[in-house]
Parts: sequence; structure tokens; C-alpha cells
Amino acid sequence: MRAAIYSNYGPPEVMSIKDIEKPSIKEQDRVLIRVHSASVNTMDYLYRKGYLPTRLDNGLTKPKNPVLGIDVAGTIEAVGENVRKFKVGDHVFGSCFGSHSEYVSPRENFLCHMPKNITFEDAAAIPCAAQTALQALRDVAQVKQGQRVLIYGASGGVGHFAVQLANYYGAEVTAVCSTSNLDWVKDLGAHYVLDYTKEDFTDHRNKYDVILDAVGKRTFFSCLRSLTEKGVYITEHLFFPKYHPFQVMIGSFLGRKKAKIHFTKPNHGDLAFSCSLVEQEKLKPVIEKCYPLEQIVEAHQHIESGRTKGKIVLRVT
Repeated sequence: MRAAIYSNYGPPEVMSIKDIEKPSIKEQDRVLIRVHSASVNTMDYLYRKGYLPTRLDNGLTKPKNPVLGIDVAGTIEAVGENVRKFKVGDHVFGSCFGSHSEYVSPRENFLCHMPKNITFEDAAAIPCAAQTALQALRDVAQVKQGQRVLIYGASGGVGHFAVQLANYYGAEVTAVCSTSNLDWVKDLGAHYVLDYTKEDFTDHRNKYDVILDAVGKRTFFSCLRSLTEKGVYITEHLFFPKYHPFQVMIGSFLGRKKAKIHFTKPNHGDLAFSCSLVEQEKLKPVIEKCYPLEQIVEAHQHIESGRTKGKIVLRVT
């Protein structure tokens, strides 16, 4: 089968399309999926570049797992003996490693039936980003109706889902993004939008119960004065050395304001909940561009630029 692989850490050009062995479903709780679409996430280029935390997981000198991709949408071609939720022919989406290939074999607990009102491309854009936003707001921040929530990086993959989910939970949403993204982000449900190229939200006197930094561009200390007395700052990215993660740890002990680190935990329940919101048209993915698998280098260049609008998706088969 064809797959986008990288044998060494480095720039986007280390990626190439090669034929590799098709996965099997030896473990009885797995399914075999023919991949139709898979998104490209920030995590993919961090692993490809070889940031130190990712090397500790995937090999210090070269990648142990050379196929990237953590989101998938496709058709089931085979099921293990213990699989109960799915059958051959089902259209599914969810979380799995190695989805930048023609076939993957994830466990059934990380999958869900696709919403009937979206395409494979739409479905592939949802799993990681939507679950990240959901868990950060619902579980970590415990957002309540009437609270004031600021989303920094509101036009990104996680950010644009966070705007919709904060609005769903009844919060007053302030979205921070660039000039070209203000209108469509406001249409997602933001009550207020701020252009970070023209103003810094911390220069205002506004206070927020939750500040979600969805792109790893702010620090807890820089947001401190914009938090309410019991406000919570949440960051999603700790791989950027410019934004020191120790600020989060130190900040967790300063007064009643809290700093939280959030790591996504993919699971069937949260995926199914996201699916239900999509079917009710209360949550929708925004896709900036779809690339064929053969243009994996261009896709990585795009995502690494940091100027994405919503999600970047690969068409695999």
C-alpha cells in the first residue's frame, strides 16, 4: 500500500510516498480501514521535525514509526472477532496513528460511525481537534453558562472548534485571530472578535473566566491580569521553547488563578458526542484546503506556516 513516510527528522522535504506492508488485524478488537481522508495536524510536523519531546516517544536519532497521521475517515474492510460496534462496509472516523496511508488498523474504541450529513474530508478534520477543544473546555475549565471565555488562535484547527463549543455551553465568547479570519470566526458563534495584529487583548481591562491558548503563542504570566479571580488559563502546546512550560507549573501555585496543561485523550464517548453535535449542525469543521496524498510535502509546508484557516486535509483514496 502507498503511504507518506519519513525516515529521518527534518524539513517537509524528508517526506515521500512509498509502498509499505499493509497492516493486519491480529488483535481481535481492531478493524481494517481503507483510508479516504486524513487530516494534517500540528503534532504531525512536530514529530517530523523531531522536537525533543517527540523524539523521546518516537526515537532519538530516527523515527521508529515512519508514518504520520492521527485522524482518519474511511470504510471498514475487515473486523476482528471481538469487534461489536462495526461491520464491513461501515463509514467511520476517529483517532489512530499512521493514517497518512491507504490502510490503518485502529482499535474500535477510538472510532465512531460517520455523521450522515458530512463528507469523508469533513469527518477527517474532526477527531483530534474537536476532542481537544471539548476536553479543554468541558473537563479542564468546566465552562458554565454565562462565563466569559477567550480563545486565542480562534481560526486554527483546535480554536475554531473551541469557539463553537464554548458558545454551545452558553459562554460569552471572545475570539482572537488575524484580520482575514474575523468574519468567519464570528459566524461560528463568537460574540466578540479581536485582531491580534492590531491589538493585544491584555491591554484591555476585560477579565475572562477561561483563556484557552489553542496555538501556544501566549504564556500564563502574559495572560494573568486578564483572568478573573478564579480564572483558568489552558495551554495546548508545550513543544515551543519560546513559550516556557515551567510558567504553567509555577503559575499553578500562584493564588486562586490557575494554569493548566491539557493533553487530549481520544475516546469513543467524546467522539460520539462530537458526532451528535455535527449531526445537529451545532458543530462544523472548517477546511482551508485538501491535498492529495502525493502532495504531502506541500501539506506539511502549509501546516508548518502557522497560517492555517481551520484544518488541512489529505485525500488518500
